[in-house]
Amino acid sequence: MKSKTVKCPTCEKPVEWKPENLYRPFCNERCKLIDLGAWADESHRIASAPTQDFIEQTPQQNDELH
Repeated sequence: MKSKTVKCPTCEKPVEWKPENLYRPFCNERCKLIDLGAWADESHRIASAPTQDFIEQTPQQNDELH
């Protein structure tokens, strides 16, 4: 059975999608950590409408920051 090949989300190298590849969909640990860092510094984010809880909490949080 032939394994599926995908592009690494970070560097776009071809990656075999198989259980032996511990970093899938990434080609290696470095690419995985680069992606994790992008999520941590909010370069990557999932867009959504603000929830009511967020809207209610935001003014209080802003006051605490100043």
